[in-house]
Amino acid sequence: MQLSGKSAIVTGGASGFGEGIARKFIEMGARVMIADIDAAKATALSKSISAVAQVSDVSNADSVGQLIESAYAEFGDVDILVNNAGVGQPPIPLEKVTDRDFDRLFAVNMKSIYLTARTIVPKMKTAGKGTILNVASSAALSPRAGLNWYNASKGWVVTATKTMAVELAPNNIRVNALCPVAGETPMLQTFLGDDTPEMRTKFLSTIPLGRFSTPTDIADAAAFLCSDAASMITGVALGIDGGRCI
Repeated sequence: MQLSGKSAIVTGGASGFGEGIARKFIEMGARVMIADIDAAKATALSKSISAVAQVSDVSNADSVGQLIESAYAEFGDVDILVNNAGVGQPPIPLEKVTDRDFDRLFAVNMKSIYLTARTIVPKMKTAGKGTILNVASSAALSPRAGLNWYNASKGWVVTATKTMAVELAPNNIRVNALCPVAGETPMLQTFLGDDTPEMRTKFLSTIPLGRFSTPTDIADAAAFLCSDAASMITGVALGIDGGRCI
């Protein structure tokens, strides 16, 4: 149990990739706080896997502050932060994206990482250790037309990850990113636009391994990067994409 004795926060942890990560971390012995804006889902999942639920809007500074404080009050220390919460956009010409939709992409996909880092990094520095894992996307490495501002938001996550890794390395804080290809999650329909057999076949033709990612795929990679087995790894943007970005 490679995460035995460690405590973790997983944002967006009530469904999709976040749920997979939370389940895997519990399986590997960690204590987990599931942070999600959906209180009902977070509570239900936490009860089923013996985790702790915390309702949180990661785009709001006060909410993020309460999340971090609650985690330290619950666990005494936090070893791992997984910034998984994110939103997508349907395929649409870049000039047709509204201010409101752009601001939502910025707030959830980018600003949330700034807010969690601003709050938790001083505590990790004091402890002299910590691991931060940011969930980006294969869209950051191989952008697809029609998802311009989503692609850009995930590219920002990769750059932020590398910058954080360099700056925080002297404090023994590791920072990495995952870059999943589209997965069998509630967000898949958003990316496809029309979730039809034809659209799925078209998208799958761009993935050499011929399948979508799953929460288990992402969780296995997350567990490795957040474990002591990856103690020499920082600043990577690991593609979990079935070869799509080759």
